[in-house]
Amino acid sequence: MKIVKKLLLLITALGLVLANLNAGDPKPNVVMILVDDLKPALGAYGDPVAISPSIDRLSNMGIRFDLAYCNQAVCMASRYNLMLGSRSTSTGFYNFGTEFREIYPDAVTLPQHFKNAGYHVESMGKVFHIGHGNTNDDASWSVPHHKDKVIEYLVPESTNRQLTREECLFENTRMYIKDTPPIRQLPRGAAWESPDVVDDAYADGRVARHAIDRLRVMSKNPDQPFFLAVGFVRPHLPFSAPKKYWDMYDPAKLPMPEFVEDPEGTPAWIVKKKGEITAFEPIPEDGIISDELTRKLIHGYYASVSYMDAQVGRVVDELERLDMLDNTIIILWGDHGWHLGDHGSWTKHSNFEQANRIPILMYAPGVTKPKTSTKQLIESVDIYPTLADLAGIPNIKTSQPIDGVSMVPVLKDPKTRVRDHAYHAYPRMRNKKIGRAIRTERYRMVEWVEMQEENVPNFYELYDYQEDPLETKNLAEERPEVIRQHLAILATHPEAKPQVKR
Repeated sequence: MKIVKKLLLLITALGLVLANLNAGDPKPNVVMILVDDLKPALGAYGDPVAISPSIDRLSNMGIRFDLAYCNQAVCMASRYNLMLGSRSTSTGFYNFGTEFREIYPDAVTLPQHFKNAGYHVESMGKVFHIGHGNTNDDASWSVPHHKDKVIEYLVPESTNRQLTREECLFENTRMYIKDTPPIRQLPRGAAWESPDVVDDAYADGRVARHAIDRLRVMSKNPDQPFFLAVGFVRPHLPFSAPKKYWDMYDPAKLPMPEFVEDPEGTPAWIVKKKGEITAFEPIPEDGIISDELTRKLIHGYYASVSYMDAQVGRVVDELERLDMLDNTIIILWGDHGWHLGDHGSWTKHSNFEQANRIPILMYAPGVTKPKTSTKQLIESVDIYPTLADLAGIPNIKTSQPIDGVSMVPVLKDPKTRVRDHAYHAYPRMRNKKIGRAIRTERYRMVEWVEMQEENVPNFYELYDYQEDPLETKNLAEERPEVIRQHLAILATHPEAKPQVKR
């Protein structure tokens, strides 16, 4: 009888082992944090002024990519690069107003790939770019997207209670309301405000609150893996942030731009002037910004970073409180960088370092090691295959080109190298040129090609970030051998697709 009982216990134990083997390891959850207009102005990246304890903590939890780059320095295209795993040069998505499913109706986006693999997938805040004629992609999510404001004011004097230019663009007012006045006829909103309000008075605070609420709901069903995309809008203009974050900084100690001229050896059209910044009061419409105004804008940028950082901390703290950190991948990504007066330029829309270098931080339990960093060059398009690989669902079957590569080998060993360059591009539509850039660890080369006319010679830029990190001089004519080396890399990529137009 004892032998029979022992056999039954052995059979039961064996059955449990086999059941666990068949079930496999539980799928990791994913929290993807997207931040608008965030350059690496963070303590984790060595910024001596930035107050960003939450993101610094996240960096210490996992790995920091020191040479991370967007594929195009504009919101809509950069988010398509991330969500499709495709560079703009492969798809032709450079400007606002084109929906990607008009060209790739059967595309499988990053969150959709997880949804197809059995994940519950949600988004909140600014994830896809909604505005300027673009909308959300419903097929990407398990439940409707939770939208909130990008352009937001609480102080009546910031808008004089009128619809402003940027509010009109980001709310797609012209798409939904007939006879909306032309943008230039609408008033400009304030470039900043700093009321003494609680964090949840602005969108980023509300988005953090919604993320916390959803995490609490999902924690009740631990067998259901989830993918949560949480989009924060600050430090996007306007610099609307609660007063306490402005008070963290002494304006006199903020860093002013070190080099405000065009790089030597470049035509004037290379450097972007005016543009988005002039859509706000009190910026002069000629784009000439005084030192006093420059300092105020830089103050607003850093205050907005600290406000957003606090919201990131609320989400990570909740993951810890819910005991989810051991099975949740966290990634923080900035959609592109931001000019703060360097080269006399503001916002993004260029091929320069300040517009294209971004923060990418990853925490993957059991894969990344705490407090690590790497010089491996990484692009936005690499995030799609990397997250899929981490989750054990790497077989991506879709109609759009997948240009990214998995960085999991680098997550495991930061000294590993899977690519030797980053590739990005920016078109100058008014000049009918596109600049394709190869960024290696030391150099960036940009090849400017005429998009319409033939037999127009290409123009080249070359910057040495070891000797000239401020990009004060174009070295293309002085270092032809370096140009040839980078052109050989560029030749491994197909020619850039022309702009997709509706």
